[in-house]
Amino acid sequence: MTTVGVGMVGHAFMGRAHSQAWRSVGPFFAPPLTPLMTALAGRSAERAAAAAASLGWASVETDWKELLRRDDVQIIDICTPGDGHAEIAVAALDAGKHVLCEKPLANSVAEAEAMTAAAARARERGIRSMVGFNYRRVPAVTLARRLVADGRIGTVRHIRAQYLQDWLADPQAPFTWRLDREKAGSGALGDIASHIVDTAQFITGHKLAAVSAALETFVPERPLPGGGTAQVTVDDAALFIGRTDGGAVATFEATRFATGRKNALRIEVSGSSGALYFDLESLNELWFHDAEEDGTTAGFRRIVVTEPDHPYAGRWWPPGHILGYEHTFTHQMADLLTAIAEGRDPSPSFADGLQVQRILAAVADSAASRRWVDVEGSN
Repeated sequence: MTTVGVGMVGHAFMGRAHSQAWRSVGPFFAPPLTPLMTALAGRSAERAAAAAASLGWASVETDWKELLRRDDVQIIDICTPGDGHAEIAVAALDAGKHVLCEKPLANSVAEAEAMTAAAARARERGIRSMVGFNYRRVPAVTLARRLVADGRIGTVRHIRAQYLQDWLADPQAPFTWRLDREKAGSGALGDIASHIVDTAQFITGHKLAAVSAALETFVPERPLPGGGTAQVTVDDAALFIGRTDGGAVATFEATRFATGRKNALRIEVSGSSGALYFDLESLNELWFHDAEEDGTTAGFRRIVVTEPDHPYAGRWWPPGHILGYEHTFTHQMADLLTAIAEGRDPSPSFADGLQVQRILAAVADSAASRRWVDVEGSN
């Protein structure tokens, strides 16, 4: 059995999620490459060592560049804030390492373009790269894509997507790096709207071609954990409408001020002969409506997506034994390892990440100019 060494950069929220996925992908999915959790990189030796011991990493580096020099590391897993993505990814790809990079791909279109160019150069040498839009790997979301592709809802006409959180609704919630444009690139727009854009495009096969948007910052200043305050330089909420290249219309709402909503990623797709609805807070369920059924009994019906023939589900538990958020990352690692072993490009690619980045840029441009904006490269 062939092994592959993984070096992860960052060890906070996403680092923990990715670590669990690297630990579980082998036992449950038996991919053609077995990952070894070789090294974790963090700026603080003490914190990195503690994280490595807790999460299962074999060694620690305090400079991510050391991972690129190690012959026992073949995959670089980037779990840093957005301001580190481009530098690490480009250097890793040029050094001959496969790369998994958390979403959004970058903090700007220019950075995403440089990363995509590096991915194209590396691809010629058999080096693969993928951006981590993990919600594609929810079994219900993958099933929704299959149903649309199979024509079960007919021609897509409407897309309605929301991502609702409330962790910033309290004005006294402390300042974090996610509220700093230099670190995060944007606020709710990049953090969570990027997810619903990718999910909507993944399910429908439609790409957003033009948008009209509004961005809002409700609390412009936040307390610092150690005292004092800091200016919030990103958006708290993003709302936009769009037109797709397939002729559908779409609405998107992403906010971290939706009081009472913790992690509600919702998407409804209406077609000429049916519809689909998904809510991440009930992630084992997909609601499906077949408009061609008898009108007296037609309506949405619930599909519990845990059957052996449902996407990914058969690798886990018996039917009805539900999966959770963390499983999406395991599915992501399984797909990445399989693609690398088979010598093909994993999905979503850096080019896919760049396309989403261009949509985010168009949304920001539209909000600033108060006009419709075409998405770069969509025509």
